[in-house]
Amino acid sequence: MQETAQILREKGLKVTPQRIAVYNMLLNTKEHPNAETIYKALQPTNPTMSLATVYKTLDYFKQLHLVQELNVGEPSSRYDAIVCCHPHTVCSCCGKVEDLFVEGMTEIHKKVEEEFHFHVDSEQLILYGTCARCQ
Repeated sequence: MQETAQILREKGLKVTPQRIAVYNMLLNTKEHPNAETIYKALQPTNPTMSLATVYKTLDYFKQLHLVQELNVGEPSSRYDAIVCCHPHTVCSCCGKVEDLFVEGMTEIHKKVEEEFHFHVDSEQLILYGTCARCQ
């Protein structure tokens, strides 16, 4: 928890128990939860936290590049605390979203900058298909 508080302070955020709880949850999951899932998971240990607080917290985190927002074609966005350049896979059957770390993604950025003179600030590559469990 001390590390999380330090990260929030370094980003200029006031350290609150709710912000620590939301960020720790995202740091410790690979599930890419949406705001409602985060709210429901944290409700037992943070009964005074509202869904609006979760949304505001996620918005702050997104603006400060502590999390990335994923739009995978569902009604609500999902969130990922891994903000480095990496694609995601989405299973069309069960909806599971997973990180996909592929060598060479930074090479694509360099090639786009060199050939098209376009500076890439961020990217989002989402591959849709069927996971091993659903096949």
